Amino acid sequence: MAAEWSVLVLTCQRGGCVPAFQRELQARRLRGGLGPRPPALLLAVEDPWARLGSGGATLNALLVAAEHLSARAGCTVVTSDVLREARILVLHTGRDFSFDDCGRAFTCLPAEEPGAPAEALVCNLDSLLGTMAQRLCVGSPPGVWVCSTDMLLTVPSAPGIDWDGFQGVRVIAVPGSQAYARNHGVYLADEQGLVCDIIYKGTEAQIQQCARPDGTVPLVCGVVFFSSDAAEQLLATHVIPPLDACTYMGLDSGAPPMQLSLFFDIVLCMARGVTEEEFLKGGGDASVRSARSVLWTALRAFPLSMACIPDASYDYMTTSASDHICSLTRLPGSASHLRFCKTAHSHVDQPCLLEDGSSVTNCLLEGAVRLAAGSAIQHCHLQGPLEIGPGCLLSGLTADASPALQRCPLRDVVLQGHHLRLCDLPCRVFTLTGRLDDWQSPAAEATYLNVPWAEFFRRTGVREGDLWDAETPWSSRCLLSARLFPVLHACEALGLEDVLWLLAPAAVAGERLARWRAAWRMSWQELLPCLDKAAELGARRALFFLQGQRKVRRVLLGRQDRSLLPLARSAVHEGYHQAMLDMLDEVAATAGDAGIAARALACIAEVLGCMAQGEGGLRSGPAANREWASAFRRLESGDVAGGVRELAAKRQKWMSSPALLVRAARHYEGAEQILVRQAVMSSCQFVTVGQAELPPLGCWVQVACPARLDLSGGWSDTPPITYEHGGAVVDVAVLVDGCRPIGARVRRISEPELRLVSLGGTPRGEAVAELVCRELEHLQDYCQPHAPGALLKAAFICTQVVQFPSQKPLRAQLLESFGGGFEVHTWSKLPHGSGLGTSSILAGAVMASLYRAAGKAASTESLIHAVLHLEQRLTTGGGWQDQVGGLVPGIKIGRSKAQLPLRVEVEEIPVPDGFTQTLSDHLLLVYTGKTRLARNLLQDVVRSWYARLPSAVQNADALVTCRLSASVWTTTGSRRNAWPQGASRWPSGT
Repeated sequence: MAAEWSVLVLTCQRGGCVPAFQRELQARRLRGGLGPRPPALLLAVEDPWARLGSGGATLNALLVAAEHLSARAGCTVVTSDVLREARILVLHTGRDFSFDDCGRAFTCLPAEEPGAPAEALVCNLDSLLGTMAQRLCVGSPPGVWVCSTDMLLTVPSAPGIDWDGFQGVRVIAVPGSQAYARNHGVYLADEQGLVCDIIYKGTEAQIQQCARPDGTVPLVCGVVFFSSDAAEQLLATHVIPPLDACTYMGLDSGAPPMQLSLFFDIVLCMARGVTEEEFLKGGGDASVRSARSVLWTALRAFPLSMACIPDASYDYMTTSASDHICSLTRLPGSASHLRFCKTAHSHVDQPCLLEDGSSVTNCLLEGAVRLAAGSAIQHCHLQGPLEIGPGCLLSGLTADASPALQRCPLRDVVLQGHHLRLCDLPCRVFTLTGRLDDWQSPAAEATYLNVPWAEFFRRTGVREGDLWDAETPWSSRCLLSARLFPVLHACEALGLEDVLWLLAPAAVAGERLARWRAAWRMSWQELLPCLDKAAELGARRALFFLQGQRKVRRVLLGRQDRSLLPLARSAVHEGYHQAMLDMLDEVAATAGDAGIAARALACIAEVLGCMAQGEGGLRSGPAANREWASAFRRLESGDVAGGVRELAAKRQKWMSSPALLVRAARHYEGAEQILVRQAVMSSCQFVTVGQAELPPLGCWVQVACPARLDLSGGWSDTPPITYEHGGAVVDVAVLVDGCRPIGARVRRISEPELRLVSLGGTPRGEAVAELVCRELEHLQDYCQPHAPGALLKAAFICTQVVQFPSQKPLRAQLLESFGGGFEVHTWSKLPHGSGLGTSSILAGAVMASLYRAAGKAASTESLIHAVLHLEQRLTTGGGWQDQVGGLVPGIKIGRSKAQLPLRVEVEEIPVPDGFTQTLSDHLLLVYTGKTRLARNLLQDVVRSWYARLPSAVQNADALVTCRLSASVWTTTGSRRNAWPQGASRWPSGT
C-alpha cells in the first residue's frame, strides 16, 4: 500500500518560479499522479535567501507546512502538535541545472507510465514521487521525509526497511563502488546500523573504513526521515537566532542571511562518532557555529540510523554533458518502476532512423530525422531531412530552427533553446556547448565546443575581449562567464544560425562574426536568473499535446489497440480539450471508414465525459434529442463528413455545464452506434432467402427454440469487438425443465392487419399483451426497444414482409402480396433479463416462422445474420452468440473474423458418448429475481472497448483464447489444463 501524505512541499530557489511549480503540483493532483488520496496540502515554497542551503530550505519548508497545518487545525499560532500524526514529504529542487531550464526535478526522463490514469511527461520529480510513495516510505511512521531531486534514484519494490520500534532520524543509503564514492558522500555506520560519521570526498583510507563486506560503501543519496519527535525539535529551532534567518519569518524580521546544510549541519550533529567540539569547529564563521550549537542541543539525543537498500542505485545529476546524455540513453536497472523507451511521448515519422541507444522525449519529428546512438532529443519540433550525429543533446528547438540545422551537421554538442524574460520582455535565446566542455575550468585549461579555447579563437576570429571584461581575473574566465550567446540585435531578428556559426570552419565563420559582435550577448551565468520557467513548462505542455494530436491520428487510423483515454483526461486537466476534439472531428470526417469514424466519435464522448468531471449524471441515457436529429440523419444517409461537422457545431452549444456535457456525450455515443449499425448491416449480404410454398390461411407455422449457455468467449461476439478484434464463442443449447422454453408461431389471416400477441410462458398460455397494426404509422416505433411489440414490428420489416417506409399503405401491401394479414404469437418461459439469450433467440424464432408463413425459406446461417440485422434496426445492438446458441443444436463454436463484412461461421463440436448426459446432470438453473439487461451491460462493454482500456483488450484476447480451451474441454470431456491462467470475463448476463 502506497504511503499517503498530509503535506507535499516542493522547495525552489528565489526567482519567481513558485506559481509555475505550484501549477505543476496541482496538475499532478488532477491527473492522479499523487495517488488515489492526494495530499490535502500542496505547497511550492520559495527559499527566503538566494543561497539558503538544503538545511535552511528544510527548516523553512517545515515551518511553512506546520503553519498551514496549524491554520487548518484552527490554531492562531504555529504549533508543533500538528506534526504528531502528520506525514510530510519535502522535495528540494536544488540549484540550477545546465541541461534543463526548470532544474533537475523537472528534467524529463525517456519513460512512460502505461497504467497511469492520465498521460503525461515523466519528470525526475515524478520518478522520485513514485519511489518515495510506493517503495521507500511504505510502512514508515508519521514524520517528515526530506528528499533531494538532484539524483536519479532506483529502488527495488521491497526495500526491506524495518520500522519496528523506530525512533529518531534515519538516513537512506544505496550501495556504490569505492571509486564512485571519491567524489560523493558516504556513511560510516556501526554494526547496529547507527551512523558514526558522514564523509564527503574522503581519502581512500576513509572510504575503505566505510566499506561493507561485499566491498561496496553506503552512498549518501539525499533522503532523510525525521520522526515526529525529531521534526518537532527541529521546528522549535526556527525561533532561535541565528537559525531564524533560515526561514521566511527571519527574512521578514530583518535577520541576516545564512547558509545551512541538511547533512553536514543538521544530520551530522546526531552522528555518534562526532564530538561536540569537532562539530562546532567545522562550522566556518561564527553564525554557523552558533547555529550548530543550537542544533546540537536540540537534536543530539536522537539516534541516527541508516538503511542501506540492496540493489538500489543512485546517480547524481552532474554538470557533465556526457553523464547527462548517458543517463537519457541507457536503460535503468530492473528495479525501476518506470518503463523506459527510446521514443517517449513523441511522434516520429520515420522511427527506423533512430538508432538503438538514442532517445527522443516529448518531440515531434517530421520527415527524415536521423539520430545516432548516444544522442538524445527533448522538447523539439524538427522537420527533416536532418542528421544528428553521436554525443548530442538537443532541447527546446522549434520547427523554424530546422532549416539552420539542415545546413549544419552536429556531433558531440549540446544545443538548447531557452525562454527568457528580460524586464518583462519575453524572448528566445539559443546556447551551444560541447559534450566534453567543463563549465567552470579556466579557459587556459579548458575547451569550448570540445576544442581548446585558443583553437576556437583562431578558427572563428572571436577574441577574449569579446567574451570577458578586461578586469575579469584569469581564473574566472571560463565557459560559465563567457558572453557567447546572442540575445538581442539592434536591427535584425536573431535565430539558431547565430550560434551555429560558432561550429563553422574559418571561411564561413568570418561572414557571421560582425553580426555576432553587434548583438547584445550574455553568458550562461547571466542567463540563469532570466530563464522563464513558466514559459518553458508551458511550451513543453503545448508540444506534448501537439504530438498528442498526432498520436490520436496515428492510433485511430492505424487501428491500434492503444487507449486514448489517459491522453483525453490530461487534455481536459490542462485545458487542451478543444485541440483534441478538433483532431477527433478531423479523423472522423476524413477517415473514409465507418469503423474508424465510430471510434473517433466514441473518443469525443469520452472527452466530453471527462470535461463533466464526474458531475452531470450517468453517462448512459437517452440520445434522441431533436436538436441532434439532423446530424443523425446525415450519418444514417452515409454522409459521415457532413454528419460529423454538424455534430461538432451542435456540440458547441452543449458545453456550458456538466449536465449538458454528459447529455452531449450520450448523443455522440448514439452517433457512434449509427455507424456501428451500418457496419453490422454488412452481414445482410449473408442472408439468402428463397421461395417456398405459401401455407394456407389459418395454418400455424410454429418454431420452438432452446435457451443457450456460453461456455467461453461471451462478449467477443459484440459489435464492434466482433469485427475489429474477431470473436469466438463456445455455446451449448439447453432445455429448461425438459422443454424448449422460447418460441413463436405465425399464421396468415384474412384481415389485412398485423395481430401481435404475447403469451404467458407457453404456447397454450393466455395472452398477456395484444396489439393490432393496421397502418404503417403503427410500425414507426419499431426502433424503440421499449415500445409495445417493437421486436415483432422489426421482424416484419427486416424479413421484408412489410416494406417500411413506403408510399403504399400497409393494407394494400398485405392484400397484394399475401391476400391478407398475419397473426403472431410469442412466448418464453424464461424471465426478462435472465441472461440466457431470450430476446435474440426469440427474434430468430419469430423470423424463422415468419419467413415460412410468408412463403419464404431461410437457412440457419441466414437466420443468424438476419437476427444481427434485426437487432441493429431495433437499436439494441446485440451480438450473434445468442442466436447461434439457440438456433444451432448441441455444442458449437461460433466465429467471426476481424473484418467487414461481418460474417459468422458456426462449427458443431462432436462430444464423447455420455458427455451430454453428464453435463445435463450437473446443470442447475437458479433464478435470483435480479434482471440484467443486455443493453445496459453492452454500453459499458462497448465504451471500454472503444476506449481500448488495457483490461478490455486483454479480456478480448483472453475470451477468444478461452474458447479454444473450452472446445478442448468439451471434445475430450476433461477439464485439466483447459483454461488459461489469468483469463477473465466482462460482466455476464448469465
